[in-house]
Amino acid sequence: MTESKRLKIGDGKISGYISIFLAIISLGATVCAYFPEYLTTADFRELYKPNYIKWTFLIVLVLSFGFALVSFILSKKTKLGFYAILIIASAIFLASGLPNYEYQEISSKSFTIGMDWLLLDLLISAFIFVPIELFLPKRLNQTKFHDEWRTDLVYFIISHLLIQVTGILVQLPAVMAFSNIGLSGFQESIQGIWFVPQLFLALFVSDLFQWTGHYFFHKIPYLWRFHSVHHSTKDIDWLAGSRTHFVDLIVVRSVSFLPLYVFGFSTAVFTTYIVIVSIQAVLAHANTRINFGFLKYVFVTPQYHHWHHSADPKAYDKNFAIHFPFIDMIFGTYYPMGKTWPESTGLGDVKFPKGFTRQFIFPFTKNPADDNAVKDPSER
Repeated sequence: MTESKRLKIGDGKISGYISIFLAIISLGATVCAYFPEYLTTADFRELYKPNYIKWTFLIVLVLSFGFALVSFILSKKTKLGFYAILIIASAIFLASGLPNYEYQEISSKSFTIGMDWLLLDLLISAFIFVPIELFLPKRLNQTKFHDEWRTDLVYFIISHLLIQVTGILVQLPAVMAFSNIGLSGFQESIQGIWFVPQLFLALFVSDLFQWTGHYFFHKIPYLWRFHSVHHSTKDIDWLAGSRTHFVDLIVVRSVSFLPLYVFGFSTAVFTTYIVIVSIQAVLAHANTRINFGFLKYVFVTPQYHHWHHSADPKAYDKNFAIHFPFIDMIFGTYYPMGKTWPESTGLGDVKFPKGFTRQFIFPFTKNPADDNAVKDPSER
């Protein structure tokens, strides 16, 4: 784990970074508004009511300006507030030239970049998890701006921008294999189940398939090459969960999507499932000491998943589930963590390249275990 000083309340840096973050969100939203047919996700467009968008844009800008002023007041040394003001001014200048989309229909293109999804998820995730990690951290010396945060942010950005590509690739195997085998009767019976039990069924069958894919990515040496990218992070936090190789991402998500497609869960259940998965996947990696009481035996928590990332050999190949710990209990891969947390995470002494591009290429050319302490995935 990287030893570094955490941000301190009262020195103007926290408010300065928040101000810059909100200003960048506003600037990005303005760019999306100039090219909505290319930079917004078609499925989300009906949610973008012009009046709501204008008020949201204004509120975010005001908050950004307010945090910039706080940064100025608390510290004259940091220039973060000044940089935020420049970004705010750029966003306002660009917004002044926007066309009126209130009475215009946005044309659909065959391919779009999910910049809107990136901005929304980044804003919501940061709003939820940054305060949790800031005020209730597990590793006190781990700063937000550790050595690996830029790499993890690149993974976050790319995976969100390519949401259309990943969505098509994830659904393709299920559609090709099960689209013409007469599932309508079975799917109608599933959709007839009450919402809550249907939702838990969706979470269970998806997690069961996810556990299987996850397990094989640990046990098959060639697949471990790709999955080791995810385990290479030593500074685990809410953003680190995005560090997943494209091959790993597509294969495991495809496997998890299979039962959802076959069972044909209702739209309400599927939408709720997506929201839960998105939040829990980020929460599982968060740097927070919240232990969730008895719920940690019912649902996967940060403590549970951090042991999956542990650099301690006794915890290797444990805690594969992403929703329900009892799945690991059934298959004998549960780690009895009690009240303890791993002292460190990552690949131990294994040398691993830094940066998104090098990590993307590396699994295709070399086994990360070569010339290192860990010889094969069975030793993890």
